[in-house]
Amino acid sequence: MVRLQQGWIRQQRIKKSTGYIAFIVLIVCIVLPAGTAWGQTPAPLISIGLDQATDQGKVAMVMQIFLLTTVLSLAPSILIMLTSFTRIAIVLSLLRQAMGTNQLPPNQVVIGLSLFLTFYVMAPVWQQVNQNALKPFMEKKIDQKQALDKAIVPIRNFMISQTREKDLSLLVGVAKMKRPANIDEVPTTVLIPSFIISELKTAFQIGFMLYVPFLIIDMVVASVLLSMGMMMLPPVMVSLPFKLMIFVLADGWHLIVGALVKSFA
Repeated sequence: MVRLQQGWIRQQRIKKSTGYIAFIVLIVCIVLPAGTAWGQTPAPLISIGLDQATDQGKVAMVMQIFLLTTVLSLAPSILIMLTSFTRIAIVLSLLRQAMGTNQLPPNQVVIGLSLFLTFYVMAPVWQQVNQNALKPFMEKKIDQKQALDKAIVPIRNFMISQTREKDLSLLVGVAKMKRPANIDEVPTTVLIPSFIISELKTAFQIGFMLYVPFLIIDMVVASVLLSMGMMMLPPVMVSLPFKLMIFVLADGWHLIVGALVKSFA
């Protein structure tokens, strides 16, 4: 009897609390729309229209602003493809796959390290751009076209130093242009894809050299497990600690980062 009375009391309490919650929800649903209608000010209406322009200067200014916003949206991709970021990011990603650590280091760490190494490698180039183009343009000593022509020179020199002649001749032949007398006559539109192809090839060559020692460790561990009859045990689980140990003992990060930076010398 006592248990039945306690159960009945609990049911009555649950019904009362449910009724209170329903009453509060009903009040909120009634008051909230009224409060928002009374207390808030109406939002401004933004309209976009096309009118006939009476001043040609305004049209030119609008077009310049539109082109500038378009270039700024593509600026990160342009800067990444014209710098050392491509090679560094690919090598670090291949290193992570060769070690078999899946998502360690995370993508944020790989991209962050690639960016800071890119800033370090490209620092002399940016200093030349700042000294020769940006400062004179900010001081109004040169116009916009002259600043662009002077800014592209250090970037071209960097790309030329890292571009293979074979890749450059390929793009020149595809463009069906006259054979340039020297490297200065090569257009920037031909130099950029040649530089990107060379960077991809160099990155994969370095990645292959990184894969070889880790592949040897996997093969040795797999052969040992096979000889012991432990065929059901995945070799990756056993080889991963050995790869990490050898990588740490050899100071792998020091060697790889040093080799990457020196490869741009």
